[in-house]
Amino acid sequence: MPRFAFETVDVFTDTRFGGNPLAVITDARGLDDATMLAITREFNYSETTFVLPPDDPANTARVRIFTPGGEVPFAGHPNVGTGYVLARQGHVLGRPVGDDLRFEEKAGLVAVTALRDGGEVVGGIIRAPHAPILCQEVDPAIVAACASLGASEVVTTNHRPIRASVGLGFLFVEVASLAALAGASADAAAFTALRDTLVADGCGPIEFLGGYFYTRYPDQPNRIRARMFSPFDGIIEDPATGSAAGALGGLLGTLSGSESGALDLTIEQGVEMGRPSLIEVSAHREGGSVREVLIAGRCVPVMDGSVIAG
Repeated sequence: MPRFAFETVDVFTDTRFGGNPLAVITDARGLDDATMLAITREFNYSETTFVLPPDDPANTARVRIFTPGGEVPFAGHPNVGTGYVLARQGHVLGRPVGDDLRFEEKAGLVAVTALRDGGEVVGGIIRAPHAPILCQEVDPAIVAACASLGASEVVTTNHRPIRASVGLGFLFVEVASLAALAGASADAAAFTALRDTLVADGCGPIEFLGGYFYTRYPDQPNRIRARMFSPFDGIIEDPATGSAAGALGGLLGTLSGSESGALDLTIEQGVEMGRPSLIEVSAHREGGSVREVLIAGRCVPVMDGSVIAG
């Protein structure tokens, strides 16, 4: 029976069994969509990636990203982790690769650069497939209920709850304090009620609505603690969400109003789950707009082997 090699890594951490786990099928040729989804559900991680030959040989690979709920066009930790695995491996589908990789994805072309420390590949830096898109605002009271918060615990001074994307759309909600964020929990019924009020927009599909709730450290405004709930995607809570972290950087960079320069954020996530993660985000402004968002983090290998499929 056919076997498909895999490697699992923990992403956005330098400590094994922390961060966000990812499974990478390093040669997915011969797998159909249904089998990819079945393998994803078997691993039961928030995402699994499948590496395929690129449509354009100038690129490194075509990468498909699945959650237990289905395929998504872009995600952060799968790109960082897949780039890390392939750069360490040194070849992709029989072709040698260096530290600069280019992945064809449904959201567009994603550039990944291997992050090295002392010559060793220790992580990756990705460039989001497009500049930030800001979409519809949402009633703070409805959003508060989604995370079992009181309406007064949602901050609207800087922005109302809003959908934004740099490749995959999320709802962004600022929370009043670390204590309020720590006490949050997903309410699936409230998420359903919220989803039913949304309309299709430029931030992508709403059927896998995810809410990114965050707060700033009082003495360090560029240090952020976040939690991400996505009950429709088979992920009640995600320990590290690079695509959401990147979109948050794009949102805050857009709202900063500065003409040029970079907004650098350090985002902690997964702390309440016992899987602490650290995501570095840099939103680069030029001519009054955010033109590029970078998302970076470390990775550690955990397991390897093969999946029997067929």
